[in-house]
Amino acid sequence: MNTKGEGFHPSPGGDTQPKGSPAPDVLPAGLERVVYDDKIARYFVIATVLWGVVGMLAGVLLALQIAWWPANVGEYLTFGRLRPLHTNAVIFAFAGNAIFAAIYYSTQRLVKARMFSDMLSKFHFWGWQAIIVSAAVTLPLGWTTSKEYAELEWPIDIAIAVVWLAFAANFFLTLKNRREKHLYVALWFYIATIVTVTVLHVFNSLALPVDFTKSYPIYAGLQDALVQWWYGHNAVAFFLTTPFLGLMYYFLPKAAERPVFSYKLSIIHFWSLVFIYIWAGPHHLHYTALPEWASTLGMVFSIMLWMPSWGGMINGLFTLRGAWDKLRDDPVLKFFVIGITFYGMATFEGPMLSVKTVNALSHYTDWTIAHVHSGALGWNGFMALGMVYWLIPRLWQTELYSKRLANIHFWMGTVGIVLYVVAMYSAGVTQGLMWRAFDETGRLLYPDFIETVVQLMPMYWVRLIGGLLYLGGVMLGGYNLWMSVRNAPKDLKDPVVMVPPMAGRAVLPPARTYDEALNRVESTVRHGWHRALEGWPMVFTVLTTGAILVGSVVEIVPMMLIETRTGQLSTVTPYTPLELEGRDIYIREGCVGCHSQMVRPFRQEIERYGEYSKPGESANDHPFLWGSKRTGPDLARVGGKYPHDWHVRHMEDPRSTSPKSIMPAYAWLLEKELDLSKTQNKVETMIMLGVPYTPAMAESSVADAQSQAQTIAAEIASQGGRDDLANKEIVALVAYLQRLGQDIKKLNVENEGR
Repeated sequence: MNTKGEGFHPSPGGDTQPKGSPAPDVLPAGLERVVYDDKIARYFVIATVLWGVVGMLAGVLLALQIAWWPANVGEYLTFGRLRPLHTNAVIFAFAGNAIFAAIYYSTQRLVKARMFSDMLSKFHFWGWQAIIVSAAVTLPLGWTTSKEYAELEWPIDIAIAVVWLAFAANFFLTLKNRREKHLYVALWFYIATIVTVTVLHVFNSLALPVDFTKSYPIYAGLQDALVQWWYGHNAVAFFLTTPFLGLMYYFLPKAAERPVFSYKLSIIHFWSLVFIYIWAGPHHLHYTALPEWASTLGMVFSIMLWMPSWGGMINGLFTLRGAWDKLRDDPVLKFFVIGITFYGMATFEGPMLSVKTVNALSHYTDWTIAHVHSGALGWNGFMALGMVYWLIPRLWQTELYSKRLANIHFWMGTVGIVLYVVAMYSAGVTQGLMWRAFDETGRLLYPDFIETVVQLMPMYWVRLIGGLLYLGGVMLGGYNLWMSVRNAPKDLKDPVVMVPPMAGRAVLPPARTYDEALNRVESTVRHGWHRALEGWPMVFTVLTTGAILVGSVVEIVPMMLIETRTGQLSTVTPYTPLELEGRDIYIREGCVGCHSQMVRPFRQEIERYGEYSKPGESANDHPFLWGSKRTGPDLARVGGKYPHDWHVRHMEDPRSTSPKSIMPAYAWLLEKELDLSKTQNKVETMIMLGVPYTPAMAESSVADAQSQAQTIAAEIASQGGRDDLANKEIVALVAYLQRLGQDIKKLNVENEGR
C-alpha cells in the first residue's frame, strides 16, 4: 500500500517458515510456537474445484435446455427443477468453499494463531458438504420454497444455521487468541460477511412447517417480496462480494508481491460498502406492487453504491503498479486482474440497472442474467480460481503441475464468459425492445410472446458455447490440481512459525492520574481512530452489525406495518384447497423461474396481459410468486383466458398449443395421482399465518378439493379432453392457473355495479 504519511505498513501477514520445517526444541526467548492448520484449507480447495465442475455442468445443461427443449429429460431433470440446483451449486458450493478456503488460510496467518478448534473446522467442512449434497438431492425432487437463493426447505435451513454458527464461533475465538493486535483489512470483510449472512439467513428463512419437506414463509405478498429481495440482493453483497474482497486484499498483494495501494481507501471502501449495500434490495422490485417510496430508496442507495465499489476496484488494480511485467507470465495475476475488472463492470452495471428508466427495459429480461453471470463467473469465478492456483504449491508443498495448462484455462474462461455475457446482453435488450414495441396504428408490434423467443434462439446457442468453454476451463483446472496433488510429498506437515505474544495482552491496572489516562488514549489512537478500532475486534464487530441493521430496520419495519390483506381488496379470498395444492405443484416444478406474476403499470404490459397488479392481490400468497424472469409470458391474468383443456394440452405438450415454444413437457402431471394427505395440514398452517380460512374450511378441505377436482375434470372431458383426470395432479394445477387474476376481475365488476 501507499504508506506516505500513514505511519505504518498494514500488508498481509507473512507466510511461514520453509515448507514443513520443524520447530526448534528450545524456543528463543519471548517467542511462542504456532502450528497452522493447512489441512482444512486443502479440503476446502479440493471441494471448491469439485463443486465448481458440478455447478458449471448444471449451468451448461440449463443453457442447452433453453436452446433445445428436448434436453429436458424426465420429471427430475427439467429446467425448473435444475435451475435452483445450479444457482445453489455455484453460489454456496463453488463460491462458498472458495470463501472458506480463503478465510481458513489467511486468517491464521493474519492473526498468527491456529484456528481455535480443529473439531469445529472439520465440523464446518463436512457439515457444509452435507448441506450441499442435501440440496443436490432435494431440489430435483421439487422440495423447494421458491425463494431466490434460499430455496432449501426448513430442515436444511436449520442445518445451515448450525454449521454457520460453528464457523462463526471458530473464527471469532481465533481472533480472541490472536498474536497480532491489529486486524488487517481482509479480516474486516470476513467479519462483515459472517455477521450479515447470519442476520439475512435467520430473518429470510422464518417459516411454519407443514411437514418435513414443506413449509410456508411467515411473510406474504409484498412483505415477502421485500424481505426476499433484502435477502437476495444482500446475499450477493455479503456472500459473493465482501468475502471475495477480503480474498482480494490478502491474496492479490501476495501474488503481486506488492503492498495494498491505499490503507485509507480500504477504510472508506469497507465502511461505505457495508452501510450502503444493505439498503439497495428494493431496486429489484421497481414498478411492482411495492410502494414507490421503498423502491426509490433502494434506487438512491444503489446509485450511491457505485462509488465505494469502484474504490475497491481501484485499490485492487493499483496494487499491481510495478508488477505488470510479472503479469505477462503469472496465470494467478491474470485471473485476479480479470476478476477485479469484472467486479468493476458488475458494480457499475448494478447501480445503472437500478435506475428506474433503465430497469423498465431490463427487468424480467436476459440482461439480468448477463449481469448476474458477469459477477458470479467473472468476478467470483476468476478470483476463486486465481486463489486456487496460488494456493496449490503452498498447501501441497509442490510445484504447480502445469503453468501452461493454467494459462490455457485462463483464456478458455475469459473467452467463455465474454461470449456468454455478450449473448445475454443482446438477448436482454432484444426482449425489452420487442416487448414495448408498437406499430404505426398504436397496437403491439409483437403481440404473441413467442415471437420474442424465436428471435433469441441464436443468442441462446452462443451462450451455450460460452458456457462450454468456461466449463472446459474449470475441468482443466481440476486436472491441474489433481496432477499437482499427485506430485505432492506424502508426509505433508502443517507449517510452524515462532511469533512473539501479542503486545498489550495483559490487563493494565487503572490509570492513577489524568495525565496517565490521557497518555494511554493518545498512544492508542496515535495512528488514527481506525487503527485503534482494529485492535478491538468486539467493538469492530458491533459497529459493523449496527451499520447493516440501520438500513434493514428503516426499510422492513414500516412495510410490516402496512395492511395488505383483504381489507384493501374486498374480493381477495383465500385459495380453495385444490387451488392451494395446484399452487404448490407450480412451486415444485419451478414455474416461477420462467413466468412472472406481476403486470407492471406500463401501456405495453397492460395491453398484453391485462390490468396492472395491485398490492392486495397477493395478500394471501405464502410465498409471493412475482418472479424475476420472463422466459415465458406473465401469468398474473391468465385465469379464464383459455379453457381447461387448453392448459391440459399445453402441459402435456406445449408445442400442441404454441408450436415454437421452448417450454418443457410436463406429461407426468396427467399420470401422477393427486396427493391430498397434507391438504388439511396446509390449510391449518395457513390459518396460523393469518390467512382467513376457518377451522370448518380446514376440516372439509379434502372433500372440497375432491369436489372441485371432479367439476374441473368433467369440464375438461366436455371440452374434448381426457375423461380420467379427476384424481391427477394436472387438475389441481389447472385450478390454480384458472384462479390467477380472478380476484381483480371480481373487484372491477363490483365497482362497475356501484
